[in-house]
Amino acid sequence: MNEREGSEGQRQVRDQPEQDRQTRDRQLQDRPVPGDERRWLELLDALDIDELTARFMTRVVRVPGYDPAPIPVSELRRTGRSSFRTLIDGLRAGGFDGPVAVSTEVGVSRARAGIPLEALMTAIRHDFNVLWEVLTRVASQDDAELVIRHTGIVLSTVDEYVSQVQQAYTAELARMRAEESSVRQGYIAGLFQDLDPSEERLATIASALGIDPAATLHVVAARGEDISALRVLVSDVERSGGEVFTHHLGDVLIAFTSSTMQGQGIEQRIAEARVGLATAPEIAHLRRSALTARDLAEVLHPDDDGAMTWRRGWARLASRSLGEASNSVIADVDEALAGCGAAERERLVEAVRAYLHSGGIGASAAELFCHRNTVANRLRRFGEVTGVDPTIPAEAARLVVGWA
Repeated sequence: MNEREGSEGQRQVRDQPEQDRQTRDRQLQDRPVPGDERRWLELLDALDIDELTARFMTRVVRVPGYDPAPIPVSELRRTGRSSFRTLIDGLRAGGFDGPVAVSTEVGVSRARAGIPLEALMTAIRHDFNVLWEVLTRVASQDDAELVIRHTGIVLSTVDEYVSQVQQAYTAELARMRAEESSVRQGYIAGLFQDLDPSEERLATIASALGIDPAATLHVVAARGEDISALRVLVSDVERSGGEVFTHHLGDVLIAFTSSTMQGQGIEQRIAEARVGLATAPEIAHLRRSALTARDLAEVLHPDDDGAMTWRRGWARLASRSLGEASNSVIADVDEALAGCGAAERERLVEAVRAYLHSGGIGASAAELFCHRNTVANRLRRFGEVTGVDPTIPAEAARLVVGWA
């Protein structure tokens, strides 16, 4: 450290006590002192609530969200008067020490009226502006320091009022959304619980949900660990401007929408998701289509990718239904193949599966990297062993369902 730096540091150390003293003096000047109370109360008594309210009304009606006023002007004036009376009482007491009734009233009523929170906060800020303007006007020049010493009380009192209004507004908005969601879920549940709803009932529900009764509905179902992925997709659709309705059928989540799901590649993402996917031609068929989507979701295998559609999953559904009835579709086929050696059985089944998938010997040969005659011979051999000719559609159907 050079000599100049050392002397500078010493001067800062010497000056520090003086700076601390000035800071303390400044803080004391910003606080009320003994003897302030009587004059402070006189100033508050000089505030005319009618004048405060009138000034407030000229400003609030110009706030976006209040122009035109979403609630009666008489109600704005009444709550304005009540707010100023409460604020002045709070200033007399040195601040609020608990909930303020009018803050709850203002917050709840504005939420119910649909006034945006930003507009409400702008309107309330006018309370402070008007209050401060009139307070400084009724004060004399000799009151300047006294008013300055009470600035912190004014700010904290108004801030507490604003905070309570905002909390009441937010809580009421959450309550309204919960009520709306509950009513909507009730209508949605009716679509699934009523086995034979009347056209009038369907029209009522469709109107409540904002759906055209004749609109095509896209129905998606997910179960188990796939539900979380479906919820993400639902959220994405809603963020892109669509509306999706959900309902639980047991442990399966059903989601349906009348939108095209084309925004932000949603349609492609649905096709790639592990869900059951069906279409309802109109709202009257929603329950049936939802049950189909649920069944399709339930036959997804752990290693499956993409949505299970009717075209892709019909054979699995048929196999499951027959299995539940204790009717094995290909028990005789399995028994016959058991008599072959493991290598031959594998080659025969591989050839038949490829043929059932492609529908042609040439395409099957290309898939298996062998000659057409090899595939034809294996198909013929399969028919000889099992008694089921995979080239005959009626007999091939048994294999499609049995191996689904």
